[in-house]
Amino acid sequence: MEKPVHTLSELFEQLGLPSDSDAIEAFIAEHRPLPEGTRLPDASFWNESQRHFLKEEWEEDADWAELVDTLNNRLR
Repeated sequence: MEKPVHTLSELFEQLGLPSDSDAIEAFIAEHRPLPEGTRLPDASFWNESQRHFLKEEWEEDADWAELVDTLNNRLR
């Protein structure tokens, strides 16, 4: 299995969020669990540009897709 191109910290930077380990864990703790049936990009806590980025990367299986998937799983 290949290593991801990016890190979770870099994903948070890309989303314009604090990206240190403590901030990531706090974000996950604050926003989990996502409501049943809610897709990650459709969660209410994203702004429009974050939502667009997550949706595009996930649907196109782009470089960030594996980390978007990781974040999705951690928020469940």
